[in-house]
Amino acid sequence: MKALSEAAVRQYDTAGYLAPVPALTTAEAAVLRNKLERFEADAGVLAGKLRHKSHLLFTWLDELIRHPRILDAVEDVIGPDILCWGSSFFIKEKRNPSFVSWHQDSTYWGLDPADVVTAWVALSDSTPENGAMRVIPGSHKLDQVPHRDTFRPENLLSRGQEVMVEVDESQAQMLALKAGEMSLHHVRLIHGSDPNPSDTRRIGFAIRYIPTYVRQAAGSDDSATLVRGVDLFHHFETEQRPDADMSEAAQAYHASVTDAHAQILMRDTGRAMRA
Repeated sequence: MKALSEAAVRQYDTAGYLAPVPALTTAEAAVLRNKLERFEADAGVLAGKLRHKSHLLFTWLDELIRHPRILDAVEDVIGPDILCWGSSFFIKEKRNPSFVSWHQDSTYWGLDPADVVTAWVALSDSTPENGAMRVIPGSHKLDQVPHRDTFRPENLLSRGQEVMVEVDESQAQMLALKAGEMSLHHVRLIHGSDPNPSDTRRIGFAIRYIPTYVRQAAGSDDSATLVRGVDLFHHFETEQRPDADMSEAAQAYHASVTDAHAQILMRDTGRAMRA
């Protein structure tokens, strides 16, 4: 164990999640939030494909996915050879109807086997008042359950997908986090979050980590970033690190990668990734 106790790993295995887990100091989280909001002040709020695989656009996010405290905890769950397959901002503006429906991450990702963990890093406090994540403990032990696509504009998910099974919300657990803390959750865990009616902005950055033996079963063109250990399998194209924040080269490469990623995530819909 590098960061987690054996009891914590057992809880992850049993419940499908772990929170809160120390990741960044409050000062580190504040610096990253400031970098994000300085960019937004000049260019507007991140939207559409810019929300996804953002570590290919910003050097400070490329550093974040490699943060040793994050990777130490992830290694305790999935082992020492780690790829970052994806990343996404989940930002809920104050007094905003955006939400995340009950879903499993594994529904459209195409990753096999389902040994995938998300590190959801809070860059602001995430509270019951501003729409913190809720989870159904133990639901990761289910197989893949059916989902329906809604494409509701307020839904932060790419297809507005939601589970087609009854969810007992009385069993839901709220994952409140302070800025700098993170939660870890399994790719099959049923989870979601409510809108943010509060006067505080909620900023989370979800990093999707996989062991190097995981492969892409739903497409032939996918990429990932080796962040720890060695990759003896080479199931994914090696991603290009950004040379500078939002450089022309980084933007061009990000566009090509997210176009390929969208072909997997949006397959069989006839739709592109939402702006």
